[in-house]
Amino acid sequence: MTLGVIVLALMIFLPWDMIFIRLQSSSLMDWLDHHRYIWLLLGIGMTGATFFLGTDPNNSGVKVWFNFGLFHFQPSELLKIILVIYMASYLDQHRELVGSSYRLGPLKLPPLPYLVPLAAMWGIAMATIIFQRDLGAALLLFGVFLAMLYVATGRALYVMGGVAAFAVGAIVLYRFVEVVRDRVSIWLDPWAMAQGLGYQIVQATYALASGGVFGTGLGRGVPTIVPAIHTDFVFIAIGEELGLAGTLAILITYLLLIFRGFHIALRVPGRFRGFEQLLAVGLTTIFAIQTLVILGGNVRLIPLTGITLPFISYGGSSILINFLIVGLLMRISLGSQTTPGKPAGIPTRKSQVVRSGSTRPLTPAIVPSFAMHRKER
Repeated sequence: MTLGVIVLALMIFLPWDMIFIRLQSSSLMDWLDHHRYIWLLLGIGMTGATFFLGTDPNNSGVKVWFNFGLFHFQPSELLKIILVIYMASYLDQHRELVGSSYRLGPLKLPPLPYLVPLAAMWGIAMATIIFQRDLGAALLLFGVFLAMLYVATGRALYVMGGVAAFAVGAIVLYRFVEVVRDRVSIWLDPWAMAQGLGYQIVQATYALASGGVFGTGLGRGVPTIVPAIHTDFVFIAIGEELGLAGTLAILITYLLLIFRGFHIALRVPGRFRGFEQLLAVGLTTIFAIQTLVILGGNVRLIPLTGITLPFISYGGSSILINFLIVGLLMRISLGSQTTPGKPAGIPTRKSQVVRSGSTRPLTPAIVPSFAMHRKER
């Protein structure tokens, strides 16, 4: 927690744009934008390293931590931010082509070469489930990508196609991957295995029910009966001791946080255009999906997945990355407020400087198809 507050303070109070202009001749956001393939390679490298160097300090059967001696670090937490930066940069550059389409008879198809990231993210999500048994991270990464793809293109067809592809992959994995089959079985009927795999969710259900409207009172619950209460079921502990009133207060807090994140994206000059807006949308969606997935799993709306509740669940890596996400959102918000009066020498996002030195203006998310054809000629 302390380290996370320090990171947040550094993100807010240090003049990062001035520092990066002196060192890299570009603002912080431009620097993040122009090195997207480095972020992609770094994310893939960290994920691959967990296959060989990963440890399992919690004896959960999932080796997704690095042991640095004094502390453990979970690279999938940092991977969330890295992939959001890469996807924001890629979708911003190829926004016109990804948002266009061509006709094949009566069908209106997307430009397949520019939807390779969709297939790549689907593959990463499935591989994460198969090899690392990390259902939560797979669902989170793929969900964030679909949200950013929809914001960049405005085409619900891509989202529906992505959801369908994920559903097909999940059905296949249910038949062949034991951990997926166990999670679904526990979700459907935990009482059938209440003394075994379903013990955790059964005890969590009883604990939440005992809380009533106003709870048993702080410190008067018995959270230790539920295994892993400090990580997967911390929301249940709140519901038991603070009741329905306490859980509603938590939900309202998360809704306000998510609303402010999307509001920051809307305030960036150019409605849903540019790297910062896509970045703000992606970072906010991380909070939204994490909250939805863990709360849905706790109350048995969806199968339980191993994912943390932002700022509440125990986990040093998660809390640190959450503070970093808030810091990035506040930097984007600060940039949108100070853009009109920026000192000379600080580049604005109305035009983006590419590596060749030329500039390209930001363009709308959806353009007429005939304009795209003319541009391709």
